[in-house]
Amino acid sequence: MSLDTVTSSIDDAVSGFFEPIAKWLGDIVFYSVPVAGTQLPLIVAWLVVAGLVFSGWFGLVQIRKFRLAVNVVRGKYDEKGSAGEVNHFQALTAAVSGTVGLGNIAGVAVAVSIGGPGATFWMILCGLLGMATKFVEVTLGVKYREVHADGSVSGGPMHYLPKGLTERFGARGKTLGKILAVLASAMILFFGLFGGNLFQVNQSYAQLVSVTGGESGMMGSSAGALFFGILIAAIVGIVLLGGIRSIASVTSKLVPAMAGIYIVACLVVIAVNVSDLPSAISSIIEGAFNPEGVAGGVLGALIVGFKRAAFSNEAGLGSAPIAHSAVKTKHPASEGLVALLEPFIDTVVICTMTALTIVIANPASWGEARKGESIGGVTITSDAFGTVLPWFPYILTIAVMLFAISTVLTWGYYCMKAWTHLFGRSKASELTFKVMYTLFAVAGSLLTLQTLIDMADAVLFMLAVINIIGLYLLAPVVKRELNSFLDYVRRRDAGLDTEADEDEDQEPVKTTV
Repeated sequence: MSLDTVTSSIDDAVSGFFEPIAKWLGDIVFYSVPVAGTQLPLIVAWLVVAGLVFSGWFGLVQIRKFRLAVNVVRGKYDEKGSAGEVNHFQALTAAVSGTVGLGNIAGVAVAVSIGGPGATFWMILCGLLGMATKFVEVTLGVKYREVHADGSVSGGPMHYLPKGLTERFGARGKTLGKILAVLASAMILFFGLFGGNLFQVNQSYAQLVSVTGGESGMMGSSAGALFFGILIAAIVGIVLLGGIRSIASVTSKLVPAMAGIYIVACLVVIAVNVSDLPSAISSIIEGAFNPEGVAGGVLGALIVGFKRAAFSNEAGLGSAPIAHSAVKTKHPASEGLVALLEPFIDTVVICTMTALTIVIANPASWGEARKGESIGGVTITSDAFGTVLPWFPYILTIAVMLFAISTVLTWGYYCMKAWTHLFGRSKASELTFKVMYTLFAVAGSLLTLQTLIDMADAVLFMLAVINIIGLYLLAPVVKRELNSFLDYVRRRDAGLDTEADEDEDQEPVKTTV
């Protein structure tokens, strides 16, 4: 029996068993209501409303404190002797690597096909709102993190939900918090294995096959798939063994490289078509308020744009605080401010560059997709670049590989923290997880398991419901932390001695073995 036959049998068996479950779960999580001729997923509205609430609650912190956030990333307000494992820049790149991925390439193309150019405007707006949500959840992640005896750090919703709710509501909050922590860990683990690992490897392998001769090319065989899977698994396994320091070291170089390659390519296409740039920008703005051929009109374009942004930057989902919690700082809000740059980079910059490139290049495949033809998002983006750079599919393949590897690495760290919360931090437990995670990377090149990937998406967005309720309840804590850090910044900028203040402001961090 050939390897292809075996993998096809596995795919069919898994799909047959899980398809009814995935459909049922998806129908619940992504339940939509009709609005002006189109469908609004309530989970997207939930995420957008959270962005609006937190933007108002914290006085548009994403705009007023943007420059301060950049200065914190640059190391201007680093604090000596802070607990943690990585600096602000490394924490940011580690978290960004988990959100910047194939969705920025393929998902945006789908958005501007369904919602027209105007979807880009609403995508940017949603990204700006998500910056406030990300600020809140990451501040809590650092506030309630645990520093272990070996200096490693654990954080995320599985920590700040139980600790924060206990602190604010006593025994009742403690019981609820423990339940939510287990659910959060299970949801992160499930999504990480299938969405953050298997799917990324599967899609990057598909792109590699497409530029090496297709199914009849050198990578199109089952042997080629197995080789690719083992290679990715080896890279991931080696980096995972080094923990967040190793991951941050890789992503701090990988993220700027992959973003740089992609943005430069976008700028090349835009520069060649610079005379069409004003009309492209005009079509994006006009399409946001007067779209043509879009179901639901303005609301249709808005919903598509918001949906793409919400799915892309993961603001409110509770995943990013896990990476940010490892930062070296004594003021949780300092990393919260750093984190608000994440949706800006992911959605406002990279997603917008993709959309603008497609609109200005106007490839034939995009026109066909807007008429209802079923065309893959990666194909549309690749064709847009191909109008100027015929060889770009090869560059796109490199970008996809970098995006995929960085995402797999970051979700490997997220998953390990969820795993150890559920099963303990022993060396045997961690090794078991790392072996399992690398095997999933191998499977990613051989299997599609689309049904389980669909389930993983639903599970991750279930976490958003739990997480954002916790963010609302704990927002006063974030307000205090922000005021504390801003006071520290004022004193430091004034040249005053802040060492004593740092010790007073520093919350006691629970240290565990």
